[in-house]
Amino acid sequence: MRLLGVGTDAETVYETLIRHPNAGLVELGFWLGWSQRRLSEALSELQHRELIESGWKGQRGPVLVDPSVALPRLVEAGELALQRYSDDLDQARTLATTLIERHRQALSEPADFPIRQVVGHAAVRDVGERLAASCDAEVLTTVPGAMSASADGEEDRRLLDRGIRVRKLCLRSATNDSATSEHLRRLVGAGGQVRTVPSLPVRMSIYDRAVAVVAVEPRRSRDEVVVVRGTAILTALCALFDGEWGRAPELDAPSSRDDDGLTDLEHEVLRLLGDGHTDAVVARKMGVSVRTIRRVIAELAERLGARSRFQIGARAVEAGWLSGGG
Repeated sequence: MRLLGVGTDAETVYETLIRHPNAGLVELGFWLGWSQRRLSEALSELQHRELIESGWKGQRGPVLVDPSVALPRLVEAGELALQRYSDDLDQARTLATTLIERHRQALSEPADFPIRQVVGHAAVRDVGERLAASCDAEVLTTVPGAMSASADGEEDRRLLDRGIRVRKLCLRSATNDSATSEHLRRLVGAGGQVRTVPSLPVRMSIYDRAVAVVAVEPRRSRDEVVVVRGTAILTALCALFDGEWGRAPELDAPSSRDDDGLTDLEHEVLRLLGDGHTDAVVARKMGVSVRTIRRVIAELAERLGARSRFQIGARAVEAGWLSGGG
């Protein structure tokens, strides 16, 4: 009966009742040498399977449901379960066949994984050059730091000579570097577009919105990257660029203050501090010195009449300089 889902103890009790239909609870317990609890659990299972009548606990002993009715019904239930299992096996067989065919196709027609790690300066440079050479329309780049006038400038010139639109988002502080500033002005003069922002999360280049090259570590951006193609991650990276680009002023745009009298630098410092970053992390993200960040924090504290970082955040929220969510 185990094939029909009946446990060993329940089967033993049932077969005893088949041979001795009038056996009572006490008699069954003595005959089997079982505790009351063990016998009760077996009988409860038989009741659940509708092999004995309910209410046996208040009677002298269990009463069998007519075996000519109960057993065919149990077999029928087992057949239904077996059919469901058979259907599941058919689905599993179909899935296995599909996966095997996909694997064979992948072996015969190799395709790159949507996300691929590239390690090593030469390998990273080669990936960038190949993607730039195959680009048809535009290259979007974020540069959270100083630029290499030789390497970056040469690639930008080749792209612009082919009529490719080049748009770069750079750290505002990076323009303090003379080589970077000179390169960016030449890029604008050649037809490229450059805008500046107070901070950038990562260095990346997006080619034709179809593939992105993203640095794994900000300080090793030319030595290790991941190449991302056609995924939700790529869509998010494009949206990140577009959002920052829409808010960013053009290169050499005069510094301005918002309605609260905050510069972009001050607003970004408040936002990053509200995210829980330390002075050093804020400085790195904004490409400025820790001393500069601490000077800005001191000036904000004075304007807000705050004596601690917590007070700066709380009073900035009260003043409407930051949202309540940080």
